[in-house]
Amino acid sequence: MEISKELLEVLACPKCKGDLESNTEENKIICYSCHVQYPIKSGIPVMLIDEAKPLS
Repeated sequence: MEISKELLEVLACPKCKGDLESNTEENKIICYSCHVQYPIKSGIPVMLIDEAKPLS
């Protein structure tokens, strides 16, 4: 499921407050500043630091 551009503009990385990018193919939101990815579950981004996984 795709995240709207408006929502993506409002969201910030909870760890560094940096900009995020959406990867709809893998259902992830990526912070390239922290090198982590946050999951999107049922169309809702899970923006918890504990849920973040390192970029591979």
